[in-house]
Amino acid sequence: MVPTVEWKDGAVRLLDQSRLPMHVEFLDCRDYRAVAQAIRDLKVRGAPAIGVTAAMGVALGAQAMTATEYRDFATQVGEICDHLAASRPTAVNLFWAIGRMKQKLAALNNHPVAGIKAELITESQTILDEDIALCKAMGQHGAALIQSGQTILTHCNAGALATAGYGTALGVIRAAWEQGKQIQVIADETRPVLQGARLTAWELMQDHIPVTLITDNMAGALMRQGKIQLCVVGADRIAANGDVANKIGTYSVAVLARAHNIPFYVAAPYSTIDLTTQSGAEIPIEERNPLEVTAIHGSHPIAPAGVAVLNPAFDVTPAGLITGIITERGVFKPGELAAHFRS
Repeated sequence: MVPTVEWKDGAVRLLDQSRLPMHVEFLDCRDYRAVAQAIRDLKVRGAPAIGVTAAMGVALGAQAMTATEYRDFATQVGEICDHLAASRPTAVNLFWAIGRMKQKLAALNNHPVAGIKAELITESQTILDEDIALCKAMGQHGAALIQSGQTILTHCNAGALATAGYGTALGVIRAAWEQGKQIQVIADETRPVLQGARLTAWELMQDHIPVTLITDNMAGALMRQGKIQLCVVGADRIAANGDVANKIGTYSVAVLARAHNIPFYVAAPYSTIDLTTQSGAEIPIEERNPLEVTAIHGSHPIAPAGVAVLNPAFDVTPAGLITGIITERGVFKPGELAAHFRS
């Protein structure tokens, strides 16, 4: 896979996911404001990828700061962090990564500013490398849940494109495929932004993993016909009680899976687990531009002008509908997460 995000020639280079699958293009962000705008505009998306991108945005912004004294420099970097944190509200990896960059900054308070700037770049690269390693560990744990011959339904895109590489839910699928398991994947199109159609289908086809695209409202019929044996999705935030916020439509898939006795799994790294949020009711849900609903992929209007629109980007799946949560430490029941990730 091509890199989703990387530090390249003094810029944060992003694979522009708004252009896929028709065009593989890259966006070079040369200041932190451009990074924040890229996150807002879904040039980069997926909770882990947003976190890595934000960390690199902090490092990028720090390079342009002129302060030579630590206190002034730290204040300026704090303003950069605040700007990036305001880009999207739901994916907790964004705030986790920014918090980690702040911790690194604080730990270097006795170092020269020039050295701190270099260390912030290094820290952001470490976060990227760790994300790939976490995804591969998740893949190994999750692959054990998949049997050869099964068909797996996934929603949205939780693959290499949503992370620094390899993927969460698609990392599980990718690992099972690499183990030689003969599997099939059903990808929901994922209205309104079509991440399943544009991204998941493209990504799996790049790896020659068999994938079939369906519209979101076909899943229940296929489950009833016995054509789906497992569901695996990603997450943007997991509350302490195991409730999961993920792309809008995930809750519907979980309800359908429960009605048809199909296991429903969530794959996510520790940076997506938010133990300060007690339940899904406390998770902020981003409301996005109505044009995403009234037009297809930014063009081709499909609704009358002026119609009222609701466009929440995420929904919350209650812990009781989730069979297990696949992490880099193993697979846990939703109610077990807090005990395993408290420290």
